[in-house]
Amino acid sequence: MHASNALDPQSPQARAIYDLGIVATIVFVLIFVVVAGGIVYAIFRFRGREGEPEPKQFAGNEKVEIIWTVIPFLIVVFLFALTLRGMNRADPPPAPSPDLVVTGHQFWWQADYPASGVVTANEIHIPAGKPLSVRLDSKDVLHEFWVPELARKMTTVPGQPNNIWIQADKPGVYLGTCSEFCGTQHAWMRIVVVAEEPSKFEAWQQAQLQPAQTATSDPAAKGLALFQTSTCMNCHAIRGVPGANAIVAPDLTHVASRKQIGAGILENTPANMRKWLKNPQHVKPGVLMPDFNFTGQQLDELTAYLDTLR
Repeated sequence: MHASNALDPQSPQARAIYDLGIVATIVFVLIFVVVAGGIVYAIFRFRGREGEPEPKQFAGNEKVEIIWTVIPFLIVVFLFALTLRGMNRADPPPAPSPDLVVTGHQFWWQADYPASGVVTANEIHIPAGKPLSVRLDSKDVLHEFWVPELARKMTTVPGQPNNIWIQADKPGVYLGTCSEFCGTQHAWMRIVVVAEEPSKFEAWQQAQLQPAQTATSDPAAKGLALFQTSTCMNCHAIRGVPGANAIVAPDLTHVASRKQIGAGILENTPANMRKWLKNPQHVKPGVLMPDFNFTGQQLDELTAYLDTLR
């Protein structure tokens, strides 16, 4: 996974914005060169010298005034036409029903696939080469979903869904973020988009639809019991675990298969998961998950159970 780069578009939508920016920048640079060059030329060519007559004045010259009115007008029309073309390519009308629903929370992302019923968090999988219509929602405050290489940025507004299209030209892992300040951990509200071959994406979907694996080892079984008897089930869902169907916090059914913990703040390893469970507030101050003051043994058992959720 590499750092996001808005200057390396990997989708038709992102490329439309990039191309418009390049053409507009070239036009602006040419205008600057002409204007600045004219000023510099006038400064040296027509600077006052003792005994020289006044330079010829153009005030009231109809031809000159027409020229310097028509040229800027044509430039504005040209840029306006390019902007309309870029908007149509980058922001076509949404599909009648979304392929993907992304919801912003403080401070994580929920991803729902309505057609299949898959629910995941902070890691979106998409088939490479296929455009997906995405509906953007928010459960609390304004967030802004942005994966620079794949799509334009768009604000998620509570009670007012917005729509974008997202697509990846080729398989890869793309990093996105919340680009609007939304609270203490705004900077650690990352999202990973994994673009895969269609067959691999379908396999991923089928795996995500499976219930949680049965805890077979003694530590994992005790970790499951701890999950069920503590208040974890009040916020988290695990498909296949009776009573674990809350949607306040990320769905944990396949949490061990994800690349990151805490919306990007930690790599997803057993050691980091234990660190997160020990004191989430220390790892990510302001996160809504409290410190449960688990003992060392409880941390080992809960970590062992969560590591089975692949």
